[in-house]
Amino acid sequence: MATYPPQGLSYTDPLLTASRFLANPLFVARRIQELADLRYVGNLLLSGRQETTGGAVGYETVEGIFADAAPEVVSPGAEYTMTTISDGPAGLARVVKSGKDTLVTDEAIKRRNMDPVEKGLRKLVNSQGKAIDGSVISLIASAVTASAAAGTAWATSTTILRDILKAKAAIQANGLGYEPNVLLVDDNAWALLASDPTIAAAMAREDKSNPVYSGRFSILAGLEVIPTSTANLPGAVGTKAWVLDTNQLGFIATEDLGGGYQQATDLVQSKVMRVDENDAWRLRARANFAPVVTDPLAGYAITGI
Repeated sequence: MATYPPQGLSYTDPLLTASRFLANPLFVARRIQELADLRYVGNLLLSGRQETTGGAVGYETVEGIFADAAPEVVSPGAEYTMTTISDGPAGLARVVKSGKDTLVTDEAIKRRNMDPVEKGLRKLVNSQGKAIDGSVISLIASAVTASAAAGTAWATSTTILRDILKAKAAIQANGLGYEPNVLLVDDNAWALLASDPTIAAAMAREDKSNPVYSGRFSILAGLEVIPTSTANLPGAVGTKAWVLDTNQLGFIATEDLGGGYQQATDLVQSKVMRVDENDAWRLRARANFAPVVTDPLAGYAITGI
């Protein structure tokens, strides 16, 4: 039965041809956003954002949260004394553009409709997401130098929660107002966390959000557990986990270069171009950004996990 008013086409509608899909840049940008949301985490770890121009961004590293002099007693009628507010050491980060193109031919569209388009977009998103994650996570790994070894390797440990809480306490002990909110681990470490019998015994047994039922393990000790592929973490399986205050750790600077691109995700832009001389559509995904860590003390590495 026909419905009124008629609903608009979506990219999943069988009536939507690949050519019509590609002719609408907003469809392409929306699909890239949905694909990118599935896995990549680099944009979550440095939550601050800053627009820049000129290809670089200046910043100051951690300078503390207190004035240079302590408050003094002020007698009645007396003036308040002045204090300086020191800036932290200055730094400069260069914005780098990266991206890839791929062609989807008219022949492929005619014979397979949306399949070659989906495959092309998925591979572009995966490549760009991996590049962003690698850039952000490697920067964090090199900037965050505070660390302590796990009591025992997590595969056999009964004190995983203690290792995490000690790392969280070490960040807070800096007295700089940091509040850790993220635990970054690789997939293997996530599996050890989710299946650890000591942690499981402390969880609500009849809660359907329990990882035994849901396959998800999102919060531990007030920290959002973010797993990522081992390829994005330096060192390989069983080396490090990071406890982070992502709100103060740093930021990502972006520069808008124009050119008719659609903002597909927080960092990724997309563009679709018709290439008549090749009887094809050219798909492009790019990112133009600079990750910056301003507060390395807002992170702590647990080694030897």
